[in-house]
Amino acid sequence: MTNTAVDEPLLTGLPPVLDRHTRLVVLGSFPSVASLRAQQYYGHPRNHFWKILGALWQEGLVAMPYLQRLETVRARGLGIWDVYAACEREGSLDTHIRNARLNNLDRLVRECPGLVAIAHNGGESFRHARHTRKLGLPVYRLPSTSPANASWSFERKCQAWREVFMVAGLLG
Repeated sequence: MTNTAVDEPLLTGLPPVLDRHTRLVVLGSFPSVASLRAQQYYGHPRNHFWKILGALWQEGLVAMPYLQRLETVRARGLGIWDVYAACEREGSLDTHIRNARLNNLDRLVRECPGLVAIAHNGGESFRHARHTRKLGLPVYRLPSTSPANASWSFERKCQAWREVFMVAGLLG
């Protein structure tokens, strides 16, 4: 008898966007297919991540080239990373993630001495809050910016994100 099941290839995530001036890091779960293809965080055009940041900071982030977005993020004290370093997954849904390998989240406090808080972008990322809480910083759960999170309006997502950004000192 032969095994006809085809294993999904191990996918590797993106490098972190962090520096010593990072005050708040937003942890997603794992990049979507579109993000991996583009090698850009939140690369799916319907993901609200860049649109929310643009609204909070009153900047045209969506229209900026990706590297300029990253410069803006760093300059404002925001870090971006994912809880998973690698996984197997068909498609982009978090529910399809299998055999995930966690990133070394301990490095956040070593590489970001100015870090004041950690925020999880969505429920799958927040499942690993027990790891981030061990770092001794406030940990928040943000509503997912994914297009799959259609139950939250853009305005409602913005308000939740605004509250965390205010606490972390990333606004005004």
